[in-house]
Amino acid sequence: KLAQQLNRHDSIGIDLVAMCVNDVLVQGAEPLFFLDYFATGKLDLDVAERVIASIARGCQMAGCALIGGETAEMPGMYAEGEYDLAGFAVGVVEKERIIDGRGIVEGDAVLGLASSGPHSNGYSLVRRIVADANADLSAPIGPGTLADALMAPTRIYVKPLLALMRDTPVKGMAHITGGGITENVPRMLPPGVQARIERGSWTPPPVFDWLAEHGRVDEAEMLRVFNCGVG
Repeated sequence: KLAQQLNRHDSIGIDLVAMCVNDVLVQGAEPLFFLDYFATGKLDLDVAERVIASIARGCQMAGCALIGGETAEMPGMYAEGEYDLAGFAVGVVEKERIIDGRGIVEGDAVLGLASSGPHSNGYSLVRRIVADANADLSAPIGPGTLADALMAPTRIYVKPLLALMRDTPVKGMAHITGGGITENVPRMLPPGVQARIERGSWTPPPVFDWLAEHGRVDEAEMLRVFNCGVG
């Protein structure tokens, strides 16, 4: 809905691809191919072409193939101008190279890779904060506008992490999605091991400070809902 409101159809497909391939990646797998599903009440060819083109760009960024998909026109199912977007990725990894966290031990290093913004999680709360604050989406924040910060395409980590895994032993990975940092990181840890994360070791993008301030969201809830700068 926010993408539609802001006319950001050129990036939403990248978000869709990113959320799928990043999930595959944290198991140690290389994404091979992607399929999409685009459904709407009445097809707007310009919007559909922009969305599908952004999916193709996301696949290029992830190094996987867009091999097909489905476009469904269903009058009466969607409000005017709305559409539903879904997709999935298939990846491959040798069984003995699956990354599942079992080898993590005390003393291992925890590395965080920067996010580009909220990625694709917490947007029910984002929309609520924007509405309650009567926010000016054209207001400057960071290097662009609030709209730019909220709709920054999700970062695709595939190529840099595949390169890292070729050179460095990686024992576990967490894609910081719904549940934020506090719920996703523990999923990769074996019993009896905890991750110690120094909250001051990175500076979140300013959009997270804006959300916390205007939504009156405390730090614990921010870390549970959002990636807070670590994807």
